[in-house]
Amino acid sequence: MAKAKPAAKKTVKTTLWKREQGWDKLSAAELRNLEKFCREYMAFLSAAKTERLAHDLCLELAQKAGFRDLADVLQAGDSLRPGDKVYRSWREKTLVLMEIGSEPMESGLTMVGAHIDAPRLDAKSYPLYQDDSLALLDTHYYGGIKKYQWVAMPLALHGVVIRRDGVKVVINIGEDPSDPVFTITDLLPHLGADQAQKPLGKAFSGEALNVLVGSRPVDKKVDDKNVGDKVKLRVLQLLQEKYGIEEEDFASAELEIVPAGPARDLGLDRSMVLGYGQDDRVCAYSAVRALLESRGIPRRTRMAVVCDKEEIGSYGATGMDSRLIENTVAELVALTAPGAGNLAVRRALENSRMLSADVCALHDPGYGDVSSPNNMAKINCGIGLCKYTGSRGKSGASDASAEFMAEVRRIFNDAGVHWQTCELGKVDVGGGGTIALYLARYGMDVVDCGVGLLSMHAPWEVAGKLDIYMAFKAYQAFFEAK
Repeated sequence: MAKAKPAAKKTVKTTLWKREQGWDKLSAAELRNLEKFCREYMAFLSAAKTERLAHDLCLELAQKAGFRDLADVLQAGDSLRPGDKVYRSWREKTLVLMEIGSEPMESGLTMVGAHIDAPRLDAKSYPLYQDDSLALLDTHYYGGIKKYQWVAMPLALHGVVIRRDGVKVVINIGEDPSDPVFTITDLLPHLGADQAQKPLGKAFSGEALNVLVGSRPVDKKVDDKNVGDKVKLRVLQLLQEKYGIEEEDFASAELEIVPAGPARDLGLDRSMVLGYGQDDRVCAYSAVRALLESRGIPRRTRMAVVCDKEEIGSYGATGMDSRLIENTVAELVALTAPGAGNLAVRRALENSRMLSADVCALHDPGYGDVSSPNNMAKINCGIGLCKYTGSRGKSGASDASAEFMAEVRRIFNDAGVHWQTCELGKVDVGGGGTIALYLARYGMDVVDCGVGLLSMHAPWEVAGKLDIYMAFKAYQAFFEAK
């Protein structure tokens, strides 16, 4: 009896997963859409120099798209139905946009959340002083900055002042080409030998980041011989003439010093964007646009959140460590299912899913000693999907589940989104966090998902245009997913 021939071995085919740029994979039409979106984003970024300004610009987009103030709905005693679009503006710094779905709120929401605050310098409560013949603003830095990056560059002054009479005055000096700008002086190299020997972290102190705002004394016609600080007095006179501000009004002011000037195309090929505050306004703008342009009445209620205070730990009334989202969902439950109660709110939060839309660090070949090239995002290779952040042993991380990573991966692949996984550098080198853990505490699925940056937290940050467009495309796909 003949022996049976052994079965032929099947050839197993597999492919390598490459992290590569996606320019040649886009159609001509999509490349045009990419350029158009990035131009509109750059206009937003140039104007959104503070969290208040970013909030106002996002709110304007929502109102033009037909979103109604949730406060008006409550005051009118109306209910909410599938397809209704509402917003909640919180203290002019945090904005929540919502599109009501066809399913009960208890089934959960589809959420994308980003932050609109950025590292900067804040004027102190009693900021204006004179030293020798110079008038300066005393500042306190906000968020994680490298102090040396803020000296010897043009700066602008933005913010609000509530005057003694209760009038709110908006300040914007340094952005218009006809405006003056401000700066922080640096030591000339001829006298900087001792400074050059110090570590970067000690060569420039936070207390020394004082902004130069004037050097000319008051006019002799109005000179008061009893006033010693004549340069400071002139600055106060100019502020009084233009804004009606007195020195005491600084006590009820929020004044922010930021880099002056608009966002610009970067590179001879114009493939990148250079601008201030891309962490995290690039994700915030993309998330808002994605919700406004999502199609159809959703099955699950859609929510886009752009919030304040992430750069200092998300604390305070306008940060994600507050009860803002919980209270907002409670309002939605009450307006869509009257009498449902607190358990319905808990279920709605627990059954939600969220993309924590925050930027990630790109691999920079100039600093390869702290990079993990195989596990860091690379420019123009797509939006970064970061399973966990935190530091060292994942401390402070919201570690997304494999199941949710698979769901997000499927959504992106089906929508033709270019994406990549990423981490924040080598283990034990550093670390960071996002708003993810403040939403994950409700039991919902959350993963960090955002645009990669070079020079993150510097006055001028770099983002790839393909990555910016893919953020919009990714968030829209997430909102529209069944």
